[in-house]
Amino acid sequence: MPLTSSDSRTSIPFTSSPRPTIGVELEVQILDPDTMNLTAGSLDILERVGNDHPKIKQELTQSTIEVITGICENVAEARADLAGTLEEVYQIGDEVGLGFALAATHPFAQWRDQKIFPNDRYQMLVDKIQWPARRLLIYGLHVHVGVSSGEKAIALSNALTTYIPHMLALSASSPFTDHEDTGLASARAKIFEGMPTAGLPFRLANYGEFQAFMNTLIRAQAIKTIREIWWDIRPHPDFGTIEIRVCDVPSTLTEVCALTALIQSLVVSLGDAYDNGNYVNILRAWIVRENKWRAVRNGLDADLITDNRGGHSPLRTELATLIEKVSPFAEKLGCLSELGDLQPILNEGASYERQRRVYEETESLEAVVRSLSNEMRSDLFGKPVTS
Repeated sequence: MPLTSSDSRTSIPFTSSPRPTIGVELEVQILDPDTMNLTAGSLDILERVGNDHPKIKQELTQSTIEVITGICENVAEARADLAGTLEEVYQIGDEVGLGFALAATHPFAQWRDQKIFPNDRYQMLVDKIQWPARRLLIYGLHVHVGVSSGEKAIALSNALTTYIPHMLALSASSPFTDHEDTGLASARAKIFEGMPTAGLPFRLANYGEFQAFMNTLIRAQAIKTIREIWWDIRPHPDFGTIEIRVCDVPSTLTEVCALTALIQSLVVSLGDAYDNGNYVNILRAWIVRENKWRAVRNGLDADLITDNRGGHSPLRTELATLIEKVSPFAEKLGCLSELGDLQPILNEGASYERQRRVYEETESLEAVVRSLSNEMRSDLFGKPVTS
């Protein structure tokens, strides 16, 4: 059960996961297929699938629908799971006149126009946080990887912060918001950091310190449950996972699975080092913060600080090294093929780059959204989409 304010001195048991299983959560934009603007369609979708559907869920705004997997052994299983649920969502969309896209922001939809989902938790969140919560018109990819203990989850969280820019740049899909090019690869990251418990995780010494920190926040009434901690990387004690939340939602299912393969392989490789008592170099917290900013600003063209003395290297070079490093683990996990799908992102551009190319060619943000919608549908159903 999640820790709440009524049991503020209770320990937080970590549900051990004996294998590095994965779970994936996708936040999907709901579109008006004529205008390409966001539209409030989640209530209609949930009414048709049933509010207790295990893999189709509501989100903060009614212009969002969340699609989640069950517990999956590998990336191929996660892809099949996501594809089956997305096909169900698309079928409903075709019936009721809704479209869909994957991107971390919408280029021209206004947060002021969005309807909050009629849910007590969401309403309490908006009432408490106010403007930062109301403007939270963003979409992300969350990947859970099973780990064996809370101690290991904290060690992995610390180690994974070095790779935040790698994951963020590959997934970056939010260059536009509020009718303008923000100049960033990931505007979502900066919008989300406005929330009081979002952003980079605190560097904790062990799982005991994590429990003490959560208890302190709950006793101080800063949060009601640990579900209200929205760090870029966080332990999830109930699920027995480390949850990577830093990614923008990539714009195709193939890219989602490529990122999932990288994340699972990276977590397992770092976990292997942990289990064998091998030293893992962890960058200082201020360098982690600077590197995240560089990825937010410049995406794949960022130049990263690579050591605590100020050495630096192009992110593209660091990504090539990382992919080579985790490839043996990907092979053992059965996701080497999906890991290879990162290469087209490096060659042809991440979503933020493709969106800018469409805008340069058309000078139309509507065309950008239509391109995103077509990309996703074509990738899901394996055939080109006619405009």
